[in-house]
Amino acid sequence: MFFTQDTKIGYILASPEGREILLKHAPELKDSPYIFFTKMRSLSDYVTVNQSINRSEDWLRTVMNELSSVEYEVDTNTEILPLSNYESDRIPEGSATIVSPVSVGKWDVFEIELNGPSHGNPFVDVAISAQFSCNGYSVDINGFYDDNGTYKIRFMPEKEGQWTYQTKSNARSLNGIEGQFTCGPANDKNHGQVRVADTFHFTYSDGTRYLPVGTTCYAWTQQPNELQEQTLTTLSEGPFNKMRMCIFPKAYLFNENEPIHYPFEGSLEDGFDYTRFNPAFFQHLDQRIAELKKLGIEADLILFHAYDRWGFSEMGKSADDRYLKYVTARLSAFSNVWWSLANEYDLMWSKEEEDWERFASIVTNHDPYNHLISVHNCFKFYDYTKPWVTHCSVQRVDVYRTSENTDEWRKQWGKPVVIDECGYEGNINMGWGNIPGQEMVRRFWEGAIRGGYVGHGETYLHPEDILWWSKGGELHGTSPSRIGFLRKIVEQSPNGILNPIVSEWDAPAAGIVDKFYLYYYGFNQPSYREFTMSPGIQYKVDVIDTWNMTIEEQNGTFEGNFRIELPARQYMAIRLTAV
Repeated sequence: MFFTQDTKIGYILASPEGREILLKHAPELKDSPYIFFTKMRSLSDYVTVNQSINRSEDWLRTVMNELSSVEYEVDTNTEILPLSNYESDRIPEGSATIVSPVSVGKWDVFEIELNGPSHGNPFVDVAISAQFSCNGYSVDINGFYDDNGTYKIRFMPEKEGQWTYQTKSNARSLNGIEGQFTCGPANDKNHGQVRVADTFHFTYSDGTRYLPVGTTCYAWTQQPNELQEQTLTTLSEGPFNKMRMCIFPKAYLFNENEPIHYPFEGSLEDGFDYTRFNPAFFQHLDQRIAELKKLGIEADLILFHAYDRWGFSEMGKSADDRYLKYVTARLSAFSNVWWSLANEYDLMWSKEEEDWERFASIVTNHDPYNHLISVHNCFKFYDYTKPWVTHCSVQRVDVYRTSENTDEWRKQWGKPVVIDECGYEGNINMGWGNIPGQEMVRRFWEGAIRGGYVGHGETYLHPEDILWWSKGGELHGTSPSRIGFLRKIVEQSPNGILNPIVSEWDAPAAGIVDKFYLYYYGFNQPSYREFTMSPGIQYKVDVIDTWNMTIEEQNGTFEGNFRIELPARQYMAIRLTAV
């Protein structure tokens, strides 16, 4: 294929000859921190959109005169298949040594470790799986290579009883190995994985209500170990029970450091071998996901993102698919895993809709436990009505108004609305990262009162560029404790959830008609509110200061038409509970 003025700039920059020509005429692109935005656009778009750099039609013609003769290749997605003759017929079947526990708790990780062959490239040459069976139920589980001749198969039993298993592999020494174990009751802190319940909400597998109160630390597992430990300590003391985090390293503003490990063998200077995973990278990720689980925190794993200087966002179709199969084989057995196909999927210039649909198919077909899965937007919403999407992972679509759309999005998509990115409490120069704590808390309440769930992030400047939103560490903002206060308010509501109800034009409300009402007044500051309720029902009334985190129960009970005095302050709420 040949370049045209409608070719995405990403394709031009991916071609060594095309890159040389384009950077000669547009040197501003070479070190731009916003290059991922540019890669999405065509050259003709670049001329019209980038008004700060005066690029004329003459400039476009000059560039195209040089580019038009440059040919480039389109990825054909050639899959590498396991070798049928990986081991000699002289190797006895099932001769690999095996280590596995004799018992495990329900929803915990049962792991089979096999010591087998290591010649060639076992990441692509060897396929290994096992069939697990219990009382007439069977499920096939894929395994993975973990370096130095070690293969692992991880399984999360969802029912108690005696389980048996048998391995299957193209490597003779790994094939046909049988074993058994006992699955006992779950421990008190393990409620299983999170699932959608009541259309717009969530529960754990055992029916315990789960309210996602999320935060974001994109690259926390790529930081020095001491900083990672500090992040875990901060999480253990805070209100959050979900963490959005990238698998791949991140390169962006305030993110200039190299990761402690790379996901593939190789280096930035010499390139990466996408057929060979780096087990040290993934072993470390295993550890951190397990530690989040101990804290009761869900790991919302971002599988792809555009903020990349290593090439992981542009690997090619076969490498993308192989990566997804490896990750699902390795991580699906952790009960606290969620899948996010991408952070800001629409910034990834080399991925089209058919790619995202293929990714969704791979993840859902290779995850036997059906973990929650979604995809996060930058400018354009994904089609959340797709049957594989379990919930709507939303970024703000307006500088000011996002959480206020929650009830409309519930009607539009008919699924839980999780506003993972409503903006960040902080003070950096970017508009998405400098809202005050009061505004963050207001957005949480506006979303909650409309039956949705809002996520937190923090971007306060730091002398060492340690911003929570990406690197973790310590929280410096004023919103987390107020978010924890809101979490308790929701947990105290009937059934532990909030659903929107018809309310006054100037104040949203959630609740159950004639039983429970929660009104929120946001940045308004009324001195009182008047109520007209169904006759014959008495209510206990609480005045809630959502910022100062106080609840003042009003004397007596109220019925019919009544007036509740307020302190003429912002961020107040009123709760009515039928006696």
